[in-house]
Amino acid sequence: MDRLDYYRQCIENLLLESGEYPPVNGEIEVELVFDKERDRYLVIDLGWNQHRRVYNCFIHLDIKDGKIWIQRNQTDRSIAEELVQMGIAKEDIVLGVQPPYVREDTGYGVA
Repeated sequence: MDRLDYYRQCIENLLLESGEYPPVNGEIEVELVFDKERDRYLVIDLGWNQHRRVYNCFIHLDIKDGKIWIQRNQTDRSIAEELVQMGIAKEDIVLGVQPPYVREDTGYGVA
């Protein structure tokens, strides 16, 4: 398995775990989006909580230029650390949620 295929598999495994626990309020489903052609991966809450529409992308990962970009993480999980534990090098993980001028001090990739 080449490196990018391995990264894709790691991301899928990580996001599948996120989708196992549906929200407790309302009629909300957890939607997993795996766009392997464009290397975009999302976890979305979608549905209704009484009269209020719920739509929230709480995890968004991309693979760009051979690196995994964490674009959004609204969980208490350390996605970057979980990826490292799966064998992905820190320099191949970019914390897109951090401003570019901060990334060089995170210990992860810068771009």
